[in-house]
Amino acid sequence: MSEAIGAVLPLAIGVAISPITIIAVILMLFSARARQNGPAFLAGWVGALAVVGAIVFVLAEAGRVGSDGSSSNLAALLKALLGVLFLLLAVRQWRTRPAEGEQAPMPKWMAAIDSFTTGRSLGLAALLAGVNPKNLALTVGAGLAIAQTGATGASAVVALIVYVVVASLSVGIPVVYYLAAGEGAKQTLDGWKAWLLANNSTIMTVLFVVLGIVLTGQGISALSI
Repeated sequence: MSEAIGAVLPLAIGVAISPITIIAVILMLFSARARQNGPAFLAGWVGALAVVGAIVFVLAEAGRVGSDGSSSNLAALLKALLGVLFLLLAVRQWRTRPAEGEQAPMPKWMAAIDSFTTGRSLGLAALLAGVNPKNLALTVGAGLAIAQTGATGASAVVALIVYVVVASLSVGIPVVYYLAAGEGAKQTLDGWKAWLLANNSTIMTVLFVVLGIVLTGQGISALSI
């Protein structure tokens, strides 16, 4: 179990470090339906990560990734390729960063967050967690990693739960903080939003480099020669 948890922790942290998602949930907590939409967003985020991770693990387990040499090598190669992809994304993120003193434009859908219903909040979170390329790639990597360690039954479930919990901290903390502190939390949350907007490109570039190195290293080391 400890091996599986150790394998998924870096990937979970990579999911948690999602400036755009954190900004989105903060904007949602500034909306008129904050006390309904905030928890719905958190539920959608957790649910999507859990479902995608579980599906990948079940498929990997069915393919005997943890015991069959050729399947294990294929999974390791996939992780290595994901790592290379993140390194390429790091280069692209750095080359397209805004000029000094400027901020990258935010997605247009953020302007509509104030009018979101509970259902749309849940759906947006599910898309950001389960369909967003970065988070999807990391969750696929986590499912493969759990299977590669040979974890089964309760051990695999616990490893997946740890992954989902850690990956959800950056969404859960603002929601819980707002529910506990109410309107008094808005000033602090607004400060977090401003900092993330100003440093988004740098954060994502560093994150992509780290994830690229971790996944490439894990993939290469898992290859059976």
